[in-house]
Amino acid sequence: MLLYHGSNMVVENPEIRTPNRNLDFGVGFYTTSSIAQAVSFSRIVCSRRGGNPVISVYDFDDEAAKDLSAIKIFPQADEEWLDFVCDKRMGKYRGQEYDIIIGPVANDTIYRTLIGYLAGVTSKEETLKRLMARELQDQITLSTDKALAFLTFTHFKEVDL
Repeated sequence: MLLYHGSNMVVENPEIRTPNRNLDFGVGFYTTSSIAQAVSFSRIVCSRRGGNPVISVYDFDDEAAKDLSAIKIFPQADEEWLDFVCDKRMGKYRGQEYDIIIGPVANDTIYRTLIGYLAGVTSKEETLKRLMARELQDQITLSTDKALAFLTFTHFKEVDL
């Protein structure tokens, strides 16, 4: 399976780094199966940090990984996903930790919906209704070094601004 990582630099040797803010699935190396999502993210990173947008491409041995890793899959942006993402983003998640987490990405548009929910402006039901109306891309977060072992850098692609 091919996975993509959008950034302002080539990432040949991915690492698990603690982010400077809370993310959807917590600490980990974030990838996607969508090249369009990776391109979008690489442009966002460059607008925030400078540099040139680039996509690092990896071969991910998903067959071997599923036998050896604790994996959490969110097939859609449902109530379980919403609770998980909100808890992770607020830094208050206390549940099971996973090697790999797969599910929809809360991009900038979705994040505005989450803010409304977290602020108590919209109900859980209304938030989920708004999320279901959107086509969400996926994210595959490798949260442990064990999970990173199934990822092999193959090449990179430069992206136009």
